[in-house]
Amino acid sequence: QVQLVDSGGGLVQPGGSLRLSCVASGATFSADTMAAWFRQAPGEEREFVAALKWSAGGTYYNEFAKGRFIISRDNANNTMYLQMINLKPEETDVSYCPARPTSGWPPYFDVSYFTSWGKGTQVTVSS
Repeated sequence: QVQLVDSGGGLVQPGGSLRLSCVASGATFSADTMAAWFRQAPGEEREFVAALKWSAGGTYYNEFAKGRFIISRDNANNTMYLQMINLKPEETDVSYCPARPTSGWPPYFDVSYFTSWGKGTQVTVSS
């Protein structure tokens, strides 16, 4: 079972940027691994942000993330990233990285699809 450690959250002003990291251990990211980022605001359900197919780095974004967020990976360090720019106050949340072994793309990126989760990292967007 892959162990995931997500980090990189913090306090940022509206319009600012953050880069989140997700490091895998126990079992490394591999060509048949789907990894993703989700976010959960206070009182809200966990929401899909972006996904990455480890092989060839294929990506998929939720609509709100297009143009502002970039998901990427570093094969050598077994790390996935989420670069976020122009953050908004309503995007104060806890961000999580999940992963699941897979050979293809799921029809929907739902929390139930993923089998391993990090503990989350707090993102606070405030003046």
